[in-house]
Amino acid sequence: MVPVKVARAAGTGASVPVECCQICGHGSLETVLSLGYMPPVNQMVGIGEVQRQQPWFPTNLLRCPNCELVQLGLAVDPVIIFPPEYPYTSGMTRILRDNFAELYTESSKMLGLSRDDLVVDIGSNDGTLISNFQKGGHRILGIEPTDVAKIASERGIDTIQRYFSKEVGREVREKHGAAKVVTAANCFAHIEDVHAIVDGIMEMLSPDGVFISESHYLIALLDDLQYDTVYHEHLRYYSVRSLAHLLAMHGLEVFHARKIPTHGGSIRVYAARKGTRPVQGSVSEMLDSEPRGEAMRKRLATFRHDVMLTKLRLHAMIREIKESGGSICGISAPSRASTLINYVGLDSAIIEYVCEIEGSLKIGKCMPGTLIPVVEESRMFKDQPDCAIIFSWHIASELAPKLRAKGYKGKLITPLPVPRYL
Repeated sequence: MVPVKVARAAGTGASVPVECCQICGHGSLETVLSLGYMPPVNQMVGIGEVQRQQPWFPTNLLRCPNCELVQLGLAVDPVIIFPPEYPYTSGMTRILRDNFAELYTESSKMLGLSRDDLVVDIGSNDGTLISNFQKGGHRILGIEPTDVAKIASERGIDTIQRYFSKEVGREVREKHGAAKVVTAANCFAHIEDVHAIVDGIMEMLSPDGVFISESHYLIALLDDLQYDTVYHEHLRYYSVRSLAHLLAMHGLEVFHARKIPTHGGSIRVYAARKGTRPVQGSVSEMLDSEPRGEAMRKRLATFRHDVMLTKLRLHAMIREIKESGGSICGISAPSRASTLINYVGLDSAIIEYVCEIEGSLKIGKCMPGTLIPVVEESRMFKDQPDCAIIFSWHIASELAPKLRAKGYKGKLITPLPVPRYL
């Protein structure tokens, strides 16, 4: 195995350029796309606060020609990316709640879990995922570095508030015993020293244990022009091939993989120690469907060109609305909205406000890098702006009917993959 380390003291605010592949250590990486400099997507200033200096970091995508990993070109200190006041809670999103419930149903049946089995969730957030295993009667433990861990604890979900590491994995095993299942949903691509993370998982995992990861899928990103999912939390954009390569370096074998709908297109991957589980046909099917080598290089070049075009098309639609005196608001403030807003160049003169559902921790703050306020969604039904851009465009088919049913009469735009009116 080629260890790939990040040389910096945590909490210093330092950023480290990615000069070799985060998985295999290959030193010659190819530039895929540059979105320019971007603010951290979850550092949000309160509405009306005195403006202060905020960090902005280059946002470049790179490809490893050896293991096919597509990765971010800069690793920002996790203390900046995941501040204690991190405003995201997974339980606010219905599609995630449904997905995690389905994950439990699928995994408990496939793996034959017993009530005494321990399930550990890395990056457990507010406990939405692991609560399904708790309801099923299994022993559970969450590991979450931000203050959202307190929400989980208040819900009766045993949660350790720490950044995950090999040492934490060892401590979990010593205190709670080996884990039959370790899950990492929407965080396994986020944590810097991924080899140390897998080492920590191996510390906790029982000999017959299974690691289940969910990550945004590179192929879905390319197919739907999801450049808005490129931000500093997401250090790696996995294909099944690159993820299998990583896990194999630690003696883990992918035995099942499939696409899931979360975040506009993700993959759920099951892995166990090599030879302990029969490999299902789903793995070869997904591997065979993925471009590689020169085919992947051409696919990424097309992606880069189309990202530029979709930005210009959205600009044209917005310009037409504003030149006619129209007002525009935004619908939902996911992290991906920050990338889209800043890359396209939207500000408070263009977008009057962005709406979030009641209870969102983002209400009362401004979109990163801008003075666009985030407000409770009832305001748009009162104001009736001429147009609303759905920043959670990947669930627009779910959101649009609800907005109409609540009384919104204006135009609706989905900005990606091709900007259009609904």
